[in-house]
Amino acid sequence: MSRTVYVNGSYLPEEDAKVSVFDRGFLFADGVYEVSTVLEGRLIDNDAHLVRLQRSLNELQMGSPVSMDEIVEIQNELIKRNGLKEGGLYLQVTRGAADRDFAFPKDTTPTLVMFTQEKNLLNSPAAERGISVISVEDIRWGRRDIKTVGLLAPALAKQAAVVAGVDDAWLYEDGYVTEGSSNNAYIITKAGTIVTRNLGNEILHGITRRAVLSLANEADMEVEERAFTLAEAADAAEAFVTSATTFVTPVVSLDGKAIGDGKPGPLAKRLRQLYIEQALAS
Repeated sequence: MSRTVYVNGSYLPEEDAKVSVFDRGFLFADGVYEVSTVLEGRLIDNDAHLVRLQRSLNELQMGSPVSMDEIVEIQNELIKRNGLKEGGLYLQVTRGAADRDFAFPKDTTPTLVMFTQEKNLLNSPAAERGISVISVEDIRWGRRDIKTVGLLAPALAKQAAVVAGVDDAWLYEDGYVTEGSSNNAYIITKAGTIVTRNLGNEILHGITRRAVLSLANEADMEVEERAFTLAEAADAAEAFVTSATTFVTPVVSLDGKAIGDGKPGPLAKRLRQLYIEQALAS
C-alpha cells in the first residue's frame, strides 16, 4: 500500500501526487521545509518547528497558503491516514508556480506539500554503535539559518561520506566546524565541557539543539557555544550530533581517527536518554 501524501489541499496516494513543472521550488529551490519527529503517533516539538518555519518564510518574503493551525491539522490527519507511529513528517512550502523568471512573481499561491516517513528512531543502530564522519569544506551559501530546500551542497557532502565508506560529513570553514551535513555538531572536551557552534547565519538553529542544550543545563553540564576547530574535535573525549530524526547520536571517529576510545561516550549517551525521556513525556 502506498503512503497518503498532502499536496495543495488534497490527500493523495503518493503515486498520484504532482506539482507544476513551473513550481519555483523545482526551478530555483525557492522554498523552505521542516521535518518534525513523530513518536507514538504524536508530533514532538512541533510548535518550535512551526515557529522556525514562519521565520524562514519571513526571511524569504514568502507566504503560506494556510495558517499554522491548519498546518497542524493537516499534519495530524496525515499521521492518522498513514498510521504512523514512529518516524518523521516532512513539510515543504515553495513560492508557487509561475513562468520562469528570477524576480519574485506577483500573486502566486504558495505550494504546500507534506509526507510521512516511517523510521526506527528510538532504537537506532547508528546511535548504539556511534557514527563515523569525514570533514568536508563548507561550500553552502551564507544564510544557513534559513531552512531552505537548496540542499545540493549537503547532498554532495553526504555522497562524499558514502564514497569514503563512513556515515556522514562534518562541514568546516577556515578550519572551524560549522555543523554536520544535516545536523548540528558537538564535541565534549577532556574536561567534560560540551562545545557547539554559537547561533548565527553560519548554522541552522536546530530545534533538537535547543532542547538538548536546555537538558544539559538542567543536568548541570557545562556548555560553551563557540566555534571549535577540526583539531579540537580530533582531540575531544566525545562527540555527537543532534537533529529531529537522530536525536543525540554519538560520533566515534573523524577522518579515520577515533574520537576518545572510539565508542559512544557516557555524556552523549546520557543526553540521548534525557532527550528521549522528555520527548516521550511531552
